[in-house]
Amino acid sequence: MDSNSGSQHAVLTVDDSLTNYPTMASNKYSVLLPTYNERENLPIITWLLARTFTQQGIDWEIVIIDDGSPDGTQDVAKELQKVYGENHIQLRPRAGKLGLGTAYVHGLQYATGNYIIIMDADFSHHPKFIPDMIKLQAEHNYDIVSGTRYRPGGGVYGWDLKRKLVSRGANFLATLMLRPKTSDLTGSFRLYKKEVLHQLINATISKGYVFQMEMIVRARQFNYSVGEVPITFVDRVYGESKMGVSEIVQYAQGVWRLFRTI
Repeated sequence: MDSNSGSQHAVLTVDDSLTNYPTMASNKYSVLLPTYNERENLPIITWLLARTFTQQGIDWEIVIIDDGSPDGTQDVAKELQKVYGENHIQLRPRAGKLGLGTAYVHGLQYATGNYIIIMDADFSHHPKFIPDMIKLQAEHNYDIVSGTRYRPGGGVYGWDLKRKLVSRGANFLATLMLRPKTSDLTGSFRLYKKEVLHQLINATISKGYVFQMEMIVRARQFNYSVGEVPITFVDRVYGESKMGVSEIVQYAQGVWRLFRTI
């Protein structure tokens, strides 16, 4: 573990150019993109990612982990491989819906980058924040950089009051009980050192939406350093949200289990 590992965190506020960080030229960033029925979203999010990385001169790839989407998502992914090249677009499908955590496990074994970005394919997470995350990581050699909705400059758009209260309440409950020293436990837009993500995945036992929370709590357990970048979260453009009552119950149970065991 590097000398900067620890529980400190910072918020990026300086708009520097990535060209100020020449040592990053040797890095490669792999985006793990789990999909299920994202036929409409996948071409646009891929274009945004490709444009962002290309404009910044960043070496990149996208690993699409599709869980047997019946809407033709995999056919779209194959067309994207023709457009961008298989060196930039990997399609690594699975037989069915097996959970978010196992999707990352599956994708990680194919990722060739030394840094891993996890995000959603539905435009909830805009690629424009990725350069800020990369810069902050490079400045402080953070093990993890997490996008946060709950610091100045961040926010949520497209949610009704009920969903905002549920999200705030979930984060407040987990922060009160687990004290992870990060502001957004339920967020899923993060940058990891590859070896750090590998260790966290191996240590995490939760599935589904609790997986993200446990990952950041385990980071504190292993004394990994975490930085935060304010992001604006936008509700999905196409398709239906996969969050339901069962996920909320699972989350509450996961908080209690982690409180008792960590």
